[in-house]
Amino acid sequence: MDTWRVLELETNDCATNMAIDEAILTHISDGKSPNTIRTYRWNPSTVSIGYFQSVYEEVDIEACQSKGVDVVRRITGGGAVYHDYEGEITYSVLVRDNDPKIPKDIIESYHLICKGIIYALNDIGIDATFKPINDIISGTKKISGNAQTRRKPNKETVMLQHGTILRDLDVKKMFSVLRVSKEKISDKLIEQVEQRVTSIRRELGDTLVDFETLKDALERGFSKALSIQLERGTLTESEKELAVKFKAEKYGAKEWVFKR
Repeated sequence: MDTWRVLELETNDCATNMAIDEAILTHISDGKSPNTIRTYRWNPSTVSIGYFQSVYEEVDIEACQSKGVDVVRRITGGGAVYHDYEGEITYSVLVRDNDPKIPKDIIESYHLICKGIIYALNDIGIDATFKPINDIISGTKKISGNAQTRRKPNKETVMLQHGTILRDLDVKKMFSVLRVSKEKISDKLIEQVEQRVTSIRRELGDTLVDFETLKDALERGFSKALSIQLERGTLTESEKELAVKFKAEKYGAKEWVFKR
């Protein structure tokens, strides 16, 4: 059975979280780091936008500033996501693209990795299923969204998949920082969203599962889904140095965040 590195759950600002992902990806591409799984939180709360999106079209910048919410651009595609400090846990799976476990087909690879999240949700008492292309639903409601990219910064192509699992959900707060016209933020719209999106808290009858429990369930879930052993590890000094560089020159820079 293959052994992958797993990092401890940590909480960082948005630029650090994205910089760590890319630093690991770069080191795996160089053959310097093993396949890796990590879980993390966002402090302060953040809106992340997809690589191809415009900040001005997707995010209410003034509202973010007044509420102390950060904004960052991902290297993965997809839509704008509000990452609440208390409301979600985020994971990243970084693996060599030529690893025999990883399907070449995009939807199949999403399905495989999302199985890890499904097993984790099952573990804490929630029924969940994969909904192509990249969502996980409980019943008919979305509880996890995921994004993926495959990049070759150096020698090897590396797949990064990251995503969020909703621990709790505050639709009003989410809408307040996304670019939704104030006229549209009605009780009816909020109700419609709450009919399409759910959270661990709601599915468990108002039980709020702690983050360590969620982290442990995710690690067991990924281990089962990918048929791997996880070995506790830390970032290397070289990865840390590269993450600092990516944070300063890319994810923490306005040129990157506002590039489109």
